[in-house]
Amino acid sequence: MILALCMVFSFGAVACLQAEPVRLTMADAVKMAVEKNLDLKVELYNPAQQEAEYQKSRGIYNPTLNLQANYNETTSYSTTQAAGKYWNQNTQFNAGVSQLLPTGATATLGFNNSYLSSDVTSTSSGLSSYWQSNLGVTFSQPLLKNFGREPTELTIDTARLTKDASLEKLSAKLISVVAQVRTEYYKLYSLREELEVRKVSLDLARRVLSETQARVKAGVMPAMETLNAEFGVSSREKELIDAERALQDQVDLLVQLLQLPQGERIAVVEVPSKVRYEVSEQSEIKRALANRPELKELKRNLELLELQTRVSGNRTRPDLVFSASAATVGLGDTYPRDMDRLSSGNYPAWGMGLTFSYPLGNRAAENEYRKNRLKLDQSALQIRNQEELIANDVRSAVRAIEANYKQLEVADRGRAFAEERLRAFARKAEVGLATTKDVLDVENDLATAKNNQIKAQVAYANAITQLWKATGEILAKEQVRLVTLDPDALYKSVN
Repeated sequence: MILALCMVFSFGAVACLQAEPVRLTMADAVKMAVEKNLDLKVELYNPAQQEAEYQKSRGIYNPTLNLQANYNETTSYSTTQAAGKYWNQNTQFNAGVSQLLPTGATATLGFNNSYLSSDVTSTSSGLSSYWQSNLGVTFSQPLLKNFGREPTELTIDTARLTKDASLEKLSAKLISVVAQVRTEYYKLYSLREELEVRKVSLDLARRVLSETQARVKAGVMPAMETLNAEFGVSSREKELIDAERALQDQVDLLVQLLQLPQGERIAVVEVPSKVRYEVSEQSEIKRALANRPELKELKRNLELLELQTRVSGNRTRPDLVFSASAATVGLGDTYPRDMDRLSSGNYPAWGMGLTFSYPLGNRAAENEYRKNRLKLDQSALQIRNQEELIANDVRSAVRAIEANYKQLEVADRGRAFAEERLRAFARKAEVGLATTKDVLDVENDLATAKNNQIKAQVAYANAITQLWKATGEILAKEQVRLVTLDPDALYKSVN
C-alpha cells in the first residue's frame, strides 16, 4: 500500500507531499538578496538615469550642422525705370558646421551661396544676374565671464558628480539590505529554536499532566492538581501556536526579501557564532569615516557645490567677447566662375573685434554666488554632523558587542541553573514536597532561560552585524562588490 498519495479534490486542489525546505547558508541568502531584492533593483535605476543625464550633458560638444535654403523676390518703385518699377530675385543655399570648444569658444565653418537676379544692373558687380559665395570661419571666445573649462562643462561635471552621489546611495542601500538579510536570517534561526523549546515544554507539561492524573487517581494527590496540570498544558499549547505563527511570518518576510517563490519553506543551516569578536573603538571609527557611503555622498555633493560656487563667481565678471572671422569670397555671372574666384584665394575677407557688456548692479549674478556660498557652508556643516553621528553609531555598536558577549555567559549560566532547579523540583514532586504548579512554574522558567540563551546568541551576532554596517565593512565581510549591480549595463540595455 502506498503510504503517501496526491489527492485530487472535487474543486481541483491538489494536496501532495510537501517539498523539502530550501537549505540556506548565509552566503546563499546574501547572494540571492543582491541579485533579486526589489528595493535594490528600484535603487539601481537612479544611477542608470544619472548615466543617461551624464551622456546627455556631453552632447554640448556635438557639432551642429546647419543647412539653409531661401528664396526672396521683391518689386519696388523706381524713378529711373521707364516702367516706374524694378524687381529683384535672391536665392540662397547655405551650409555650416559649428562646434563648442572647452574654453567656451564657438567656432563655425560656413559655406554660403547666393544667386541674385534683377532687371537693373548692380552698381557693385556690373551684372544684372550673378552668383556670390564665401567660405569662411568665425570664432567667438569669452575672455572674462564664462571663460574656461569649468563654466563650459558645468552641466557635464554636475551630472558626473550627481551620478557618483547616486552610486554612494546605491551602496548605502546595498549595505542596508545585506545587514537586513543577516538580521532576518538569524531571527529565523532564533524563532525556529524557540519553537523547538515550546514543543519540548508542551511535551513535558503533558507528561506532568499524565503523571498527575495517575497520582490523583491513586489518591496521593488532590484533584485540584489535575486542574493546575491541565492549565499548564493549555498555556503551553497557546505559546506553541504563537511560536508557529511568528516563525511562518518570519519565513514569509525572508521569502519576500530574497524574492523566493511564495510558499517556499526555508531552513537556515548556520548557527550564530559565540566566538569573542575583538574590537578597537578608535580603529573602527577611523574605518567608518573612510568607508561609510552616506559620508561619501555628502562629500560628492560638497565637491559639486564647490564647483558651482566657482562658476557662479566667474559669472559675476563683465562679459568681454573676442570675435574673429576669415573667409575667401567669389563672384561671377555663372556658378563655375564664382567657384573659380572663390578657390583662387585672391579675394580674402577678415576681421576681428571685442564686445563688452555688463549689467549695471549685476544683482542676479552676485546673489547667485552668495546663495552658493551659503549652500557650501551648509554642506560643510552637514558633513561634520554626519561624521559625529557615524562616530556615535560605531561607539554604540562596540558597546553592544561587549554587552551582548557578557550576556552570552549570563544566559548560559541561567540555563544551567534552571535545568538543575527543575531536576530538584522533580525529585521534590516525587516525594510530595512540591506541587504540580511548582513543577510547571520551574519548567516555564527553564523554557524562558533556554529562549534567553537563544536570544543572547542572536543578539550578539546582530551586534556584530550592526558594527559592520556602522563601519561600512559589511560588503567586504560578505564578499559583495558594487559591480554586482551595474547601472551602466542597465542604461545600455534600454534602446
